[in-house]
Amino acid sequence: MPRRAAPPPPDDPTALDPSVPDGPDLDGMRPVAPDLSALPIAGIDRRQLGMILGAVIAVWVIIVFARQVGDASAASTRAQEIAQANEELRSDIASYRRELAFIQRQEYFIQQARAFGLGNAREIPFSLAPDAPPLAADAPGSGAVRVGAPTERPSPLDRWLELLFGPG
Repeated sequence: MPRRAAPPPPDDPTALDPSVPDGPDLDGMRPVAPDLSALPIAGIDRRQLGMILGAVIAVWVIIVFARQVGDASAASTRAQEIAQANEELRSDIASYRRELAFIQRQEYFIQQARAFGLGNAREIPFSLAPDAPPLAADAPGSGAVRVGAPTERPSPLDRWLELLFGPG
C-alpha cells in the first residue's frame, strides 16, 4: 500500500519550533505529536477497488448466464409438453373421425331407433325395470358360462377315478 507523503511545512514558523510551548509544561517535558506518515492509509486503493468491481461484474455475468440457461431449459420443456399435447389432440381427432364415420352408418341408426321402440313390426320392445337385481354369474345366456359346459371342474384325481371306475 502506498504510504502517505510527509506533510508540507506549515506556514507558521513557530508551529514546529520546540522552543515555543504548545501546552502546559509537565515537569519539563513537552508532549510530542506522533508522526502518522509511516502508517498505511485505511481504506481501499484503486487496485483493490478495480478487483472488487471486476469480481462483482463476473458474478453478475454468471448469474445472468445461469438465468438464461434456466429460461432456455424451461422453454425446451414447455415445447416438449406442447408437442405431446399436439400428439394427443391428433389421436383424439382421429378417434372422433372414426366415431363420426360409425354413427353415420345405417346400422347405427337402426340400433338407436330400436332403443326408442321404433323397430320392425315383428319385434317386441322390452326393457328391464330400474330396480331389477343383477343376473347371477351362472344365469342362462350369461357370458361367463358356455352353453352345455359343466359349471364345476373336477380335480385330476376325480377324473382318473371316473375313468377307472365309471361315473359315480
